[in-house]
Amino acid sequence: MTVNEPQPIRVLLVDDHAVVRAGLRMLLESRPGLTVVGEAGDRPTALAMASRERPDIILLDLDLGGDSSVEFLPDLQAAARGARVIVLTGLRDAAVHRRSIELGAVGLIYKENAVEVLMRAIEKVLAGEMWLERSLMASLITELRAETAPQASDPEAAKIASLTEREREVIALIAEGLRNKQVADRLSISEITVRHHLTSIFRKLGVSDRLELALYAHRQNLARRPPP
Repeated sequence: MTVNEPQPIRVLLVDDHAVVRAGLRMLLESRPGLTVVGEAGDRPTALAMASRERPDIILLDLDLGGDSSVEFLPDLQAAARGARVIVLTGLRDAAVHRRSIELGAVGLIYKENAVEVLMRAIEKVLAGEMWLERSLMASLITELRAETAPQASDPEAAKIASLTEREREVIALIAEGLRNKQVADRLSISEITVRHHLTSIFRKLGVSDRLELALYAHRQNLARRPPP
């Protein structure tokens, strides 16, 4: 490798099916700039591999032989020290999907999708964005609507009316999956200012995290930036 040649993107595969791992390895290593640094079929091996190999991306199956991988997501990220986790799933369970995002996954795709979808997801999360397919976002929004159905609509209108134009711009960019630095760059403000805006937005809208804010934005038609 020459001095100027970029380092390959390091990927860890976590799936309890050896055949699936072999297929993913073959597909990924056929792409320039990607290398699989390890495979794991269970929780202890995954944590050990993450700590030793320090991958950039972890492709994580939600079901490891009947053992849910959702709850050890934070431990997996801590072991890998900052790896971005993309969940691969065959489950159509919006609550599980939402929980995986809440616990740190930055991408979630269905296993039956084409490999090009996976490649786009890897590209997006490496750029600091989130990857949620439209169908998954729709299911999460449906779940959130069901949770909040008994609430009256007027209080929501009052909450939204309390937002400043700048806060609406921040909300729209968060709904696109942008991180704080990207929001700051897009709006020509500092990251500290973005954090202050988010604190105010969370308080005004009664949401607790970025995912809930993104879902709220899509549900309340705040996902588009207001016209200048």
